[in-house]
Amino acid sequence: MRILFVCHRFPFPPQRGGKIRPFNIIRHLSQHHDVTVASPVRSAEELEAGAGLANHCARVITAKISAPAALARMVARLPTAAPSSMGYFYSPGLARRITAELARTRFDLIFVHCAFVAAYVSEVTSAKKVLDFGDMDSQKWLAYAHARAFPLSLGYHVDGTKLRRAEARLATKFDLCTCTTLGELEVLRSYNTGVPADWFPNGVDTEYFRPGDAPYDPNTVCFVGRMDYYPNQEGVIDFCRDVLPLIRARRPGVALRVVGAAPSARIRDLGQIPGVTVTGSVPDVRPYVQASAVSVAPLLIARGTQNKILEAMAMGVPTISSVAASKGVDAEPGRHLLTASSPREFAESVLCLLENPAERKRVAEAARARVLSHHNWQSSMARLDRLIDKHCRSGPDGATQRGA
Repeated sequence: MRILFVCHRFPFPPQRGGKIRPFNIIRHLSQHHDVTVASPVRSAEELEAGAGLANHCARVITAKISAPAALARMVARLPTAAPSSMGYFYSPGLARRITAELARTRFDLIFVHCAFVAAYVSEVTSAKKVLDFGDMDSQKWLAYAHARAFPLSLGYHVDGTKLRRAEARLATKFDLCTCTTLGELEVLRSYNTGVPADWFPNGVDTEYFRPGDAPYDPNTVCFVGRMDYYPNQEGVIDFCRDVLPLIRARRPGVALRVVGAAPSARIRDLGQIPGVTVTGSVPDVRPYVQASAVSVAPLLIARGTQNKILEAMAMGVPTISSVAASKGVDAEPGRHLLTASSPREFAESVLCLLENPAERKRVAEAARARVLSHHNWQSSMARLDRLIDKHCRSGPDGATQRGA
């Protein structure tokens, strides 16, 4: 098949959540199909860093979105029914290039990752179409509305409400809609669009993220994630304020490493707390995770799958997660990872694994096994193939084949 793949973030290198899923889908589809990728870029540096994407698809279509232009389009949407957040991902240049490519090439399938860019092809009727929401972003916006102070809370509420309506409307323009987890699928199906809806999970490169050979430090806890992302920031700040003192009261030598790019001033200030190190961007997160006794994911706002949890589990490092963050992982709490819903529960769970090597080993081995069985890209992509075959394959007469 000839496939046009449209995504909201340039999907290479696949080093952050919004790029990992689309890159792995592109890489998989390109093994047997001719794939053209269309995506906005934010800078010449991003485009240069993403040059390697050309090795994983037939061709790439891009257009730059400058920060001032993105802001102007977001503001222009404020008095309209259109979500302002969609303005951030819209490029007139990219729209023209996609239209020209559609006029030039007969595509069999159009695959869109993320509703923010669905409008580029929502009215196209010349090909079967899949909209992979990934996460249901409207629900994240509405969660932000409860977590942020006024006037940001009002802004997120208004845009989240607009986005929820847009998600439901856009879904009706596609032949199949997908997402990452059963929880996200429940939201998607609640829209009652009449369009087939299903899910396929995020995976992990289990050869790249694997247990290390060096011993771990029994007094080191790590958090990994981009530190310009609000849920990560709030989760780490709350952990340092409410949980770490409880841990260090019983085990004074415990240290927390906050590993992630673009830490804000508030996050950098955490490095002044005894036992806390803020690394900023690192070339490879694996040595930091593998050297830790446990990994924590204390996020109160979490939609979809937290890749940081999957990667730690794949490396055989036990993870202690908030209940909200754990819902995006196909794992059993207490068996494959631990969950906590209060600072004291979090502290007790961390201390349990730090003080009990046998229990730590049990959770670590179960975590790795669960990722291998339920979160590997091969099985996830096989599930995607079945969904495409069922809902989006066309026979010689153009009728959709329903058999596969």
